[in-house]
Amino acid sequence: MNENKIKHLEFIQNVITRMNSNSFLIKGWGLTLVSALFALASASKNLDFVFITGIVLVVFWILDGFFISIERKYRDLYNHVRVKKDNEIDFSMKTSDHDNYKNSWRGGILSKTLIPYYGIAISTSIIVFSIIKCN
Repeated sequence: MNENKIKHLEFIQNVITRMNSNSFLIKGWGLTLVSALFALASASKNLDFVFITGIVLVVFWILDGFFISIERKYRDLYNHVRVKKDNEIDFSMKTSDHDNYKNSWRGGILSKTLIPYYGIAISTSIIVFSIIKCN
């Protein structure tokens, strides 16, 4: 494999790694923020904090879906460059040729990794809402 191809693949892999890190950070910040809002809701018996939790979860879910969709596009680009001939390497980072439903925002949001994570978080919010409302 030629040095240009290796360098191009490294560039693409760096973007994939950044998107994966962003997704991980979004999940961490979301969990931290939701936990803090649950604590505030419990201490003050104020249901507004639980409603805010729902909004926060939806916003973070959309952001996370965005990062997953970008990561998928670059994974497709990586696979495309991987099979190119050495003389075809152009160092393009353009992903528009690799757009499909799976790589769309909606595809990212509805990915099999995000639905359980955010589904459980939203279910937990509903349970916390019910507990606080009953007390």
